[in-house]
Amino acid sequence: MKKEIHPTYYPKAKVTCACGNVFTVGSTVPEMRVEICSKCHPFYTGRTELIDTAGRIEKFKARRTKAEAVPKKTKKVRTKKNSK
Repeated sequence: MKKEIHPTYYPKAKVTCACGNVFTVGSTVPEMRVEICSKCHPFYTGRTELIDTAGRIEKFKARRTKAEAVPKKTKKVRTKKNSK
């Protein structure tokens, strides 16, 4: 194994979540900041709270209600003319 090519390993790297949770892991970076962790993720907590920073859910719901309000167009049915 070559020396001096591998990054430094930090066995007690500090991870800070946006919710305030702090824990340690092994990493090549001494300190990390994350947006979501196992303490605040909906899958692990069982809460159905959705994390939406861009407003995508509201935009989707607005498009759905707008699409349901517009009446659907009926297609014209073409019939073949009998040629003699």
